[in-house]
Parts: sequence; structure tokens; C-alpha cells
Amino acid sequence: MAQHVSDVMTSAPATVGPQTSVTAVARTMRDEDIGAVLVTEGERLRGLVSDRDLVVRALAGGGDPNRTTVAEACSDDLVTVRPDDDLALAVQVMREHSVRRVPVVDDSRHVVGIVSLGDLAIERDPESALGDISAAKPNK
Repeated sequence: MAQHVSDVMTSAPATVGPQTSVTAVARTMRDEDIGAVLVTEGERLRGLVSDRDLVVRALAGGGDPNRTTVAEACSDDLVTVRPDDDLALAVQVMREHSVRRVPVVDDSRHVVGIVSLGDLAIERDPESALGDISAAKPNK
């Protein structure tokens, strides 16, 4: 059974720069079958944009998705965990901050991964509905 965040996280998550258009980010999500992309400047974490962020913050406002940047749509008040943190801490962080995904950073705040609620469900309760859904192949 996994004990640390590094045991379940997705290494090398998708990242984009803050000036990337929301259209380009949406295509990345589609092509990589993911629901969140990390926003970085160089190797440092700047934000996280989810598929919901794109809809609520970028599209619903009526802006041009080709001209709206991900910096305008991303969450930038992030909580993070480290790869050697215990999985229980990742669960606690998600509960306390009501988030489904948490970036994983090293001591220099360089992105090394991302851990999701689905990752934790597969590890801790694979027979649950969320564990089943998270482990299933995507509908295409």
C-alpha cells in the first residue's frame, strides 16, 4: 500500500505558460484526457486551471477563448504537497481546502507532479464508486 504522495502522483504533469490561450489549454486537456493543467513560469508553479475553470472563468464571461489567457482563468491561490509527504496529508489538504487536485512541488517550488482525488481513491478505496470511475478508461 502506498504511503507517500510520490507513490500515487502523476509525474511530469501537463504544464503551460501563463500567456497560453484557453483554447490551447482546452486542446491539451482533450488530447491528454486530463481535467487540469498546471500553469508555470519557468519551472515555478504559478497556478492550476481545471476544465471547470475554463468554463466558469473564461467562456461564461463571453471572452474570446483564442485571446483569453490561462492567467485570467487559473486558480493562483494554491495549496501544495511535497512528494515525500504522507498520503494522509494530501487527503487532509484536499478536505480542508475543498479541492480535487493538488500540485506536488519540491523544496524550491518546482513542479514534480500532481495528485488527484481519483488517484487517492484508486489507492485507498479501489472498490468505491470513485475508485472504479477513476480507474476506468475514458469515454471517447
